[in-house]
Amino acid sequence: MCGILGSINWPLNEEILNTLIHRGPDSGALESVVIGQNSVYLGHRRLAIVELTEAGHQPMRTKQGDFVLVFNGEIYNHRELRAKLPLVEFNGESDTETILYYLATFGIQGVKDFNGIFSLCFLDVVQQKMYLVRDPFGIKPLYYTQDSEDRLCFASELRPLHKIRQEASLAKENIASLLKLRYNPAPDTIYTHIQKLRPGHILHCDLTQPLQHLTITTYLKPVELSKHYSFTQAVEKYGVLFEAAVKRQLMADVEIGSLLSGGIDSALVTYFAQKHTPTKMKTYTIGFVDHAFANELEEAQRSADFLQTEHHSLVISADNFQQIFEETCKIVEEPLGTTSILPMYYLNKAVSKDVKVVLTGQGADEPLGGYTRYRGEMLAQRYPAFLFDLLRPVARFSKKESWIRATQSLSIHDPIKRWEQIYALFSDEEIQALLGIQDTKSKSRIQYFYDLLACQNKKGVEGMMTIDARMNLADDLLMYTDKVSMNFTVETRVPMLDLELVAFLESLPVDYKILGNQTKRIHRAFAAEVLPKEIIHRPKKGFLSPTEKWFREDLGDYYINLLSNTKKSVYFELFDRKAVLQVFKEHQAGYNREKQIFTLLSLYYLIQ
Repeated sequence: MCGILGSINWPLNEEILNTLIHRGPDSGALESVVIGQNSVYLGHRRLAIVELTEAGHQPMRTKQGDFVLVFNGEIYNHRELRAKLPLVEFNGESDTETILYYLATFGIQGVKDFNGIFSLCFLDVVQQKMYLVRDPFGIKPLYYTQDSEDRLCFASELRPLHKIRQEASLAKENIASLLKLRYNPAPDTIYTHIQKLRPGHILHCDLTQPLQHLTITTYLKPVELSKHYSFTQAVEKYGVLFEAAVKRQLMADVEIGSLLSGGIDSALVTYFAQKHTPTKMKTYTIGFVDHAFANELEEAQRSADFLQTEHHSLVISADNFQQIFEETCKIVEEPLGTTSILPMYYLNKAVSKDVKVVLTGQGADEPLGGYTRYRGEMLAQRYPAFLFDLLRPVARFSKKESWIRATQSLSIHDPIKRWEQIYALFSDEEIQALLGIQDTKSKSRIQYFYDLLACQNKKGVEGMMTIDARMNLADDLLMYTDKVSMNFTVETRVPMLDLELVAFLESLPVDYKILGNQTKRIHRAFAAEVLPKEIIHRPKKGFLSPTEKWFREDLGDYYINLLSNTKKSVYFELFDRKAVLQVFKEHQAGYNREKQIFTLLSLYYLIQ
């Protein structure tokens, strides 16, 4: 796990590279290559996890110097890839060296064979081509910027790009999309001049042509439905693939820990990790002083007792939130409406004192149908639209956000428009009041993956789950997990997003995953073979933060006062102050607007 930086015709230096030093404190290097009329700069900050010697040093060149690579991530199947290169004499055991020669041998389309987490730049010196690539689920971020002087720069984070460009022109239409979806889907950011590469995509740069001729292609393919497995057979196959995925992701020359909640996903991951680890693993969880439901401390401890790990618990309060909220927003770099960013900060801060790598149970809900919205989507297929319209006043009276969102969306026939409304953080009317414009991008961003992954050939909820695994997951949960963990020099791994495991899950009938009120059906059936019933049947809490309560108390009053008294600012050139404060008033009146408030505040700290 590392930080990568590079450019074409945009001079870089050690100071710019070292804006990524938290991602790779073990070593760093910046090199340049002249190709025709172009100067190509490639930089790397290394966090040494596999092959701790100089044999893993980057930028890495082939022996002849024809190909150069900078790479952030881990390729868990690199030994199988290495077996396909019998003529190569390797210097060490680094997965970087494996994929350098694999791409040199098989071309850039060889990335489709990589089972791992990665963003990379591959330079073909002879053919004068440069490629930027992001892994299929977008676990590792990759940003880039261009200018009118035929220059391009890319990086693992926004920091280096801000440093070289200085100006931070805001894209108001992208901010409208953020307010709708709770995050900015790739290729968008809140900045006019910075884009991010979509998951599973390749940016091609022909250095013999002007940089305006960049092309972007994808190596993602729709998964076909399999009819070869009974449910019992599918559970057995799933178990084999699940254990293999966890075992594969134990690849490291350093100690690995695990983030352990009270739920089934992290418990199952940790069970197999501990099974294949000769020493007692360290596990970590976090809880809160004053919010019983968000706490999973006791449940996580009981899971740790069963798993026989060395368990560590942390507790935070509203005071901690206020102290580090601004800092965390700047670490994540992009505004989000996901309140679990704050506990993730403290969790990784604690983890970093002990280990460089942790496993998590993240990524389970999308391919397995774990979210409530998937059951809601199935209701849209089962009941007439007028029924949801009739229930709308009841939902509004209840003040429950999920009910309100469901009745506003499930009567819509068009799946893209329906999903857009299911995801909606703010309504169209609220976005207009806040920004003075409408959201015009969200629908097209959903449509892109709908068409690419042939979701029109899937049952409604299957299409939604497929898109969520490549869009929502990448640019929300996985993005902030990467930024926060790497801020503390911790690599976070997600065995649930193993390519073989997800491909198998997506090939199965939807009722193997969701049936009636039961979610993650195949997952639970397999877990029952190795975990106690108490863990399997615990209510899902998620990785929560008690901000709903805190924003109604002193913390909410603090931010109301802050926003009311802010004078000249970029923020209030963009937002209507009255509309912003109205969101706080609604929250204090009993509606749950914590995610909306969190989004508005994260924007405030980034652009104030």
